[in-house]
Amino acid sequence: MSEIAISDSIATRPDDELPSATTVALVQLALACGGFGIGTGEFAIMGLLPNVADTFSVTTPQAGYVISAYALGVVVGAPVIAVLAAKMARRTLLLTLMLVFAIGNILSAVAPTFESFTVLRFITGLPHGAYFGVAALVAASMVPVHRRARAVGRVMLGLTVATLLGTPLTTFFGQSLDWQVAFLSVGVVGLLTVVLIWVYLPKDRVSEEASFSRELGAFRRPQVWLTLGIAAVGYGGMFAMFSYIASTTTEVAMLSETAVPIMLVLFGVGMNAGNFIGSWLADKSLLGTVGGSLVYNIVVLTTFSLTAANPYMLGLSVFLVGCGFAAGPALQTRLMDVAADAQTLAAASNHSAFNIANAIGAWLGGLVIAWGYGFAATGYVGAALSFLGLFVFAASARLERRSTQVA
Repeated sequence: MSEIAISDSIATRPDDELPSATTVALVQLALACGGFGIGTGEFAIMGLLPNVADTFSVTTPQAGYVISAYALGVVVGAPVIAVLAAKMARRTLLLTLMLVFAIGNILSAVAPTFESFTVLRFITGLPHGAYFGVAALVAASMVPVHRRARAVGRVMLGLTVATLLGTPLTTFFGQSLDWQVAFLSVGVVGLLTVVLIWVYLPKDRVSEEASFSRELGAFRRPQVWLTLGIAAVGYGGMFAMFSYIASTTTEVAMLSETAVPIMLVLFGVGMNAGNFIGSWLADKSLLGTVGGSLVYNIVVLTTFSLTAANPYMLGLSVFLVGCGFAAGPALQTRLMDVAADAQTLAAASNHSAFNIANAIGAWLGGLVIAWGYGFAATGYVGAALSFLGLFVFAASARLERRSTQVA
């Protein structure tokens, strides 16, 4: 197996040193397979909470703690692993992360108590952010600079396809057979990813300058914090809406429960469309894609609230909100640019920021509902968060212009 320097800066490799198109495609497939497993494992539990609650004799709200435990694992694991693994080859790191993820899901399926199940979900969440961050860096390092965002988008395609196919299928079989089947299936996908990465991803050399302190240097860069802030604040709106889409469908649009899976599919289709279009746009204009998607989110989330009572408009709005995922590849690529030589920590932290956005969006959406404004008002919450995200984006763009003028 050949050895390549995929651990160096993603923007400095000459085109004639890049791997063949076949190698790149196989590596992207392997990395996307891992994304599919992670996405399926993260979202499938949401439709299986009642089943989990019955098994462990807890209430459904109590069963929801396992979702929080997984999210906490993502937030904690991404920066910690990125720093501790600073001197580890990225191929080795990806194999380790996916192996931990696979074993965590398999053990989750046979957990004897609710407490052990919750702990295992936390452990299984630890590799999530670091995997996506490192996978994005590897994918971007293997293509020309002007195709980086599209390479990142293909890796993240595994996550978006999971929302469209993986989550509905595992939820269906988990409800029909046993919820443990869902986690066993995700564990098998994780093991398959380990095999694919082992076979197709060339070995890489660790940069001699790699160190813990260099990675921690990412957090000394204002642009890293601003970019993470855009993700954490500006994109909480998608989660504010999505967290309560089932109740919005049945209690606002007055549709039957059978319509909820349709809404989930529409959201998944939107995410895939957004990932494809956003990747292409980001390679044309990185900052333009980030800023434009925030404005877009304000419009479509407001439309969601205004028209949620109409079943057809609700379906259209859910699809359009899903398209807001267009910012995902752009933000991931932006972090690679602003982190300079501390890319692993910055890239991994992107998923911590999105999980913070998830928590903020769901929490604020719940508050508005509790205050009596109704489920449709979650769109207004999302629009407000995107509006606040514009201020963070403006600060980042202003700092970018000043740095360019000084240079």
